[in-house]
Amino acid sequence: MTHLAARSRRAVLQLTARVRERLQEAARRPDRGDISITTVIIWVAAVTGAVLIAGTIAVVIAKYNGKIGGL
Repeated sequence: MTHLAARSRRAVLQLTARVRERLQEAARRPDRGDISITTVIIWVAAVTGAVLIAGTIAVVIAKYNGKIGGL
């Protein structure tokens, strides 16, 4: 049990140190290049459009599959 406690304590200390480093870095450089909400909206719209187009193509292919099977 002592070994497990030592490993847990070491993991918590490492995690705490890492979080502290990240917070210090964020304080030094507040403009870290975070993604803007506009970029997120554009990506969501693009992915949604691609999924809609792929779905439409799948529906059309399923509907006319028997008719275009002899081509």
